[in-house]
Order: sequence, then structure tokens, then C-alpha cells
Amino acid sequence: MKTIADAPMWSGKRRFLRAPAGIAVLQKNMQEEKKMELSQMLAMVDHTLLKPESTWAQIKAICDDAMKYHTATVCIPACYVARCKAYMQDKADKVGVCTVIGFPTGYSTTETKVFEAADAVKNGADEVDMVINIGMLKDGRDDEVLAEINAIKAACAGHTLKVIIETCLLSEDEKIRMCDIVSKSDADFIKTSTGFSTAGATFDDVALMKAHMKPGKGIKAAGGIASLDDAYRFIELGATRLGTSRIVKLVKNEEATGY
Repeated sequence: MKTIADAPMWSGKRRFLRAPAGIAVLQKNMQEEKKMELSQMLAMVDHTLLKPESTWAQIKAICDDAMKYHTATVCIPACYVARCKAYMQDKADKVGVCTVIGFPTGYSTTETKVFEAADAVKNGADEVDMVINIGMLKDGRDDEVLAEINAIKAACAGHTLKVIIETCLLSEDEKIRMCDIVSKSDADFIKTSTGFSTAGATFDDVALMKAHMKPGKGIKAAGGIASLDDAYRFIELGATRLGTSRIVKLVKNEEATGY
């Protein structure tokens, strides 16, 4: 995704630029286009806070930011879903509530993950991000990985399910197999990372997912999105959702630390 500074309008309007009034109008138009582009990117962000020490005051603050900047969702620990949903319920700018299950390791039993998903939805979650059983995949038990995803999707009762595959722990062949599994599944998105393992999203992994995922499935890049340029690049490569705590901080001109 290019910024307005790269647009051909610069070379195509030289006469217009000679007039001071024309320059002012053009600058205003550029600012509006930049703002629109940034707003479109923010609308693809799951504004995230998943630290184990997260307090309600911190969760409430990211809800406020998410509503102010119109992100897609807030992604928060399951224990805060009901309170977060209630807090935003009557707000004009309320956003979706996303939570995580089987997080961050993925090795809970399928039955446990199914309960977590159903409980999250009952408490008001609009979207659920699950972690696959990575050992199961490495053992070649692809049919069981698929069955678990579909069981969890059924427990989501029509709500969005994203499948975290933890790309940093997988070989290229395993990543491609997961693209095939998620493409065949009832899930809505494939997601790169938890942000709690050895690395987060990479450009290469998102490009691989774009090349191997079935059309119609979403791709979520998560973990380690350090700059607005990173965010735009992930979108260019095929990401349709971004999991990050840093982007809103950058927009607010705060230090971009965290997920």
C-alpha cells in the first residue's frame, strides 16, 4: 500500500502547484487522503493487550483507544470479555471484542478449547483466536488438527474464528500444510503468531499464506509489527487483519512497545 507521497498527482499537477491557493488545496487533499488511508489500516487492527499482568484499567484504556481510532476489535484475555463488552455496549463507537483460547501454547485438550470458545461467546466475544496443537501437526495428524478447528468453530456459534499456527515453530512444509488445513476448515482466518514465542509475523510468512490459502479466508499478521510501514507492507502482501498493540501507540505518538 503506497502513501500519498508516492502518488502520481505530484507530477500531474505542476501548473496547479504554482498558485499558492492551489498548493493549500492540494496539501489539504493530501492530508485527507493520508488520513483515509490510515483510517482504513486502523480498521484492520485487532488492538491487543494479552499480557498476563493486564489490569482492568489497562483493558479499559485500550477499549477507549480502539473506539477513538475505530479499530476492528480489541483483543483481550478471556477473563475481561464480559466486562469489556458491557463497558462498550452503549458507546456509539463500540468495536468488536476478540479473545484467545488455548493460548499461548495450544496444547490444551480439544474439549477444553471447545469449552473456552463457547464460554467466550456466551460472555460476549465477537471473535475467537485459537492456537493449534503444534505437536499434533508435527506428528502428521493433520486430520485431527482439522477436526479440532471445526469443533471449536462449531462452539463459536457463528462468530469469527482465527487459527494461530505459530509460524516461528514450523517448517515451510508445515506452514503450507496448515494453509491447506485452514483452507479446508470452517474457520475464517489463518493467523501467524501468538506474540509469545520466539518470533512474530514475517513478510515471508504472510506472502506464503497468500500464495497457499483458499480465496475467501482471511490472513492475520500478528506479533512484532513495529511500524506503520510494517503494517502497510503486511497489507500489501495479503494480510487482511493485523494483531498489534503498537500501531495505535504510533498514531498517538507514544513509544511503540509491546505486542
